[in-house]
Amino acid sequence: MLSGAKVQRRNAWRYYVRGVAFGDGRRPVGQPLKDAQEMAGLPPGRWLGRGLDALGLTAGAEVSERQMELVFGQGRHPEADRIERHLLDEGADPATARLATVLGQPIEEIEARKQTPLLALDFTFRPQASLIVLWALGDAKTRRIIERAHDRAIAKALRWLEDEVAQTRWASVRGRAKTPTLVVAAFRHFDNRDGFPLLHDHCLVLNRVQRLDDHGEPKWGALDTPRLYRNVVAAGTLYTLAMTTEVCEELGMATVPREVTPGLRPVMEIAGVDSELIDWSSTRRQRIEDVLEGLTYKYAQEHGRLPGEQARHGLGWQAAQDTRPEKKTPRPLKQLLAWWRASALLKFGKQVVDGLVQRCRAAGALIRAWVDPHVDAALAAVDVAAVVSTVRGKFARRHVLAEARRHLLETLRGQEFTRGLDDYIADRALSDHSRQCADGKPPRESSRYERARVASLAVRNAIRAAHTLPAGQDDAPAAAHTDDRHHDQASEPAHAVDHPGRDAALTPAQRAAAVQAHQQAAMPEKYLGGRTTDPATWLRTPENLERLAAFTRTTNARRRAMEGREAPAADPVSPVDQRRQEHEQQHRQPGQGQGQSLRP
Repeated sequence: MLSGAKVQRRNAWRYYVRGVAFGDGRRPVGQPLKDAQEMAGLPPGRWLGRGLDALGLTAGAEVSERQMELVFGQGRHPEADRIERHLLDEGADPATARLATVLGQPIEEIEARKQTPLLALDFTFRPQASLIVLWALGDAKTRRIIERAHDRAIAKALRWLEDEVAQTRWASVRGRAKTPTLVVAAFRHFDNRDGFPLLHDHCLVLNRVQRLDDHGEPKWGALDTPRLYRNVVAAGTLYTLAMTTEVCEELGMATVPREVTPGLRPVMEIAGVDSELIDWSSTRRQRIEDVLEGLTYKYAQEHGRLPGEQARHGLGWQAAQDTRPEKKTPRPLKQLLAWWRASALLKFGKQVVDGLVQRCRAAGALIRAWVDPHVDAALAAVDVAAVVSTVRGKFARRHVLAEARRHLLETLRGQEFTRGLDDYIADRALSDHSRQCADGKPPRESSRYERARVASLAVRNAIRAAHTLPAGQDDAPAAAHTDDRHHDQASEPAHAVDHPGRDAALTPAQRAAAVQAHQQAAMPEKYLGGRTTDPATWLRTPENLERLAAFTRTTNARRRAMEGREAPAADPVSPVDQRRQEHEQQHRQPGQGQGQSLRP
């Protein structure tokens, strides 16, 4: 999971050096950061990103307090003191020497325009709650595997941001250029403010990046931070997918869906970790949920509706801030592990705590033997397009890509997949099941019924495109499937639809019908009830027919009045009413091919 925050105030680096870099604790004033970290047993910060070469830094190097002040406090080179002294020795005046160490536009100029400079973005990566429980209560090997997967997943998400998202802008955002480099300072934390386990990393992404100007000379400028923010969800799903897959493959585990908030998307947690253990480690969740319930009720009273996705994120952040406890006294990881184990033993007993890893492996072995490790990209594209088009009125590729990554995690349950399959599914969902305007402008925001209709059309088209495999093709050896197996729907088994008693040897048409039932179950019933798969009957609902009948009666009355005739006391049955009666009679006595409801 990934969340973001802005580092805007000029002295914000003091908060990160005194608090974030010190394990969210309160460092004594005057005590050097390195000494305080060593005394508390905390790991030092480290530099990440491809933009370090331009600053003379190396990946993995330790972040010092002075570097934090210069880079994130003043917007200058991390070695500004040495560079400034060298220029002064050569005869440069102090103002020129200082300006030579500034990265991009000086902060003083931005503040002189009465603007608040954005210094960095704080991206916080953390695993699911079940992985945190395994990391805190598992053995040393399990803990090393989870930490290694955590590091690799962060690096993968940052590389994706550099390769696909990062841009620099200049001249009042009229100029833009791709920049595959970022400068990141990462700080690791082991617990939350209550002292319970919460493995997470704060990654400060510097709002400065180097590009080549019109003369081919390197020049520092600002990042396109709104673009980075828009892709936080897609980067977070990549981190979750990469970390969960690596841990499950290394330890032989699997994932299961767990509903955290009723009615919202479930979270894929490690199978075998009980909800009681998750609640034990998530000490702040209940307090946040209690406050969030009140904030949601207040929002509904003020706006007359429930909050949408963006509003829910804002209310969740407000609830987290309202319930945030005071800073704690940091403790070494070894001491924390002993305290967590004692607390879990006291609450759950030795058998539950010591047998946690074995239970997860046993549950994972059953799930991995049951779930097909192959993915049918055609049906996956249908699933992704149906969910995104139903949930969102307007969507971009980043939304589809994030949903494709969630689909892989939910479908494969932690098993490995072909590299690049998430991009392929997203591209196919966009090309096959989305609308695009010729002038390049996004379409108007569609209604919920229109989005459900698009999702239903996508399912219907997938069913029509499915065909029966030739005899014996299902028995083809697995070695015949190459890395391009996901490009051909007919050459691979489809992904499993989770329902009990499913038949493993289904034809593509049968699998498509199962996916159709899965999609219809995910759609609101009030948008699907009473409709058939024939789009010609969608407008012939009782509500629409009643409106048409009322319109017809009004029109007839006006026509008779204009012709000078008095309107009768009771209208004869109109053709529209007659059609409605015939339609209702057909539904009472369905014949062949009639009355096919979309409800699962």
